[in-house]
Amino acid sequence: QVHLAESGGGLVQSGGSLRLSCAVSGSGFTSDYYTIGWFRQAPGKEREGVSGIGSDDGRTYYKDSLKGRFTISRDNAKNTVYLQMNSLESDDAAVYYCAAARANLFAYGTMEHPWAYDYWGQGTQVTVSS
Repeated sequence: QVHLAESGGGLVQSGGSLRLSCAVSGSGFTSDYYTIGWFRQAPGKEREGVSGIGSDDGRTYYKDSLKGRFTISRDNAKNTVYLQMNSLESDDAAVYYCAAARANLFAYGTMEHPWAYDYWGQGTQVTVSS
């Protein structure tokens, strides 16, 4: 079983920055290959993939429209994955979730699909004021 806990959300002015954290715990996490993904869901919209990272090789992906503003990173010693979000816009407001897949989703090209992930956190709210 894998447990994920997001933190770092909050209220930020348009143009501001936030860093989200995803603390991962559970058996097998440090020994198996995992893909960790960040997703977001705004009211009335579908959950969409934002970014993802592989546990061993550090491979990353980003939603095309977010490249250059968002950066994903990981600290394996702390079992934590981060999402640095800069130049935030009103369209970035959503509940942000991290998720873990006990597989290398990069090998299948499914990193951005929610159905590919096995475990989910509870989410953290990001609100952007204009």
